[in-house]
Amino acid sequence: MATVSLKTFIDKMNLYNLTPDIPIDSVNITQPEINRPALQLTGFFDHFEASRVEIVGFVEYSYMLEMDEGRKDEIYGKLLSSGIPCVIFCRDLEPDEKFMWYAGENQVPLLKTSKSTSDFMAETIRWLNVKLAPCISIHGVLVDVNGEGLLITGESGIGKSEAALELVKRGHRLISDDVVEIRKVSDDTLIGSAPDITKHFIELRGIGIIDVKALFGATSVKETQSIDLVIKLEDWDRDKDYDRLGMEEEYTEYLGKRVVCHNIPIRPGRNLAIICETAAINYRQKKMGYNAAQELYKRVQDNLKKNREEQ
Repeated sequence: MATVSLKTFIDKMNLYNLTPDIPIDSVNITQPEINRPALQLTGFFDHFEASRVEIVGFVEYSYMLEMDEGRKDEIYGKLLSSGIPCVIFCRDLEPDEKFMWYAGENQVPLLKTSKSTSDFMAETIRWLNVKLAPCISIHGVLVDVNGEGLLITGESGIGKSEAALELVKRGHRLISDDVVEIRKVSDDTLIGSAPDITKHFIELRGIGIIDVKALFGATSVKETQSIDLVIKLEDWDRDKDYDRLGMEEEYTEYLGKRVVCHNIPIRPGRNLAIICETAAINYRQKKMGYNAAQELYKRVQDNLKKNREEQ
């Protein structure tokens, strides 16, 4: 199961630690969802998910100010002893002494941010959804071609890296070569990225490792990209029938999400970069409502109808 360390979360969100004496090195966040403990402050703990980050906004804070001391002992003790990873106060609000004492007793880190509650929640959920999304690693190359995420797969040595390099020279952007980490950030979106160790590098047989960012500039690379189209490269087989019209889409599946896929046969003389670029542009055109194969079919049908009428 994917986790995010609380220290990484604090650094990313630029949070101020109100309890520096409480160790955070062993605290991990395991859920992308967050919780505002409004119901818990009223005493309702049924179905309470203690693994979520707790965020206190102005409404919850105002309610806490109205609680009497006995009620605070009951609610604070129950909330902070439940095993929650941390509590974050928005708008630079700070907890009262009793809340601080119970947090120290239960070793729960207390943090604060100057951001508004809604903005901070939206940013937190978006970031945690990416970091904690289901993830797989596959052998392939991911390139941003005119805004479309093009994943090129195929056997080792078939020409994936060479195609990616030519696409970069044509003004497109490299996300990852050799290994692509795919995360399912929502039911409809797959995001690809490069492992930190191979980021911005391409391996070319006969030459070795090249740094794309150093050779072609910062505009030639990108950190992440949605995966919109898959190109599978394979050796040309004379006995195999390849799609020549593209009337029906073929798909491949990653993490339960289907992605449009084209099988491209490789033989000497074929320009892989041009083929891949054209496939991405054609896919974009289809998303905008124009399908060349259907247009050709319509013209053929109209021509046959015209010939029958003339007869």
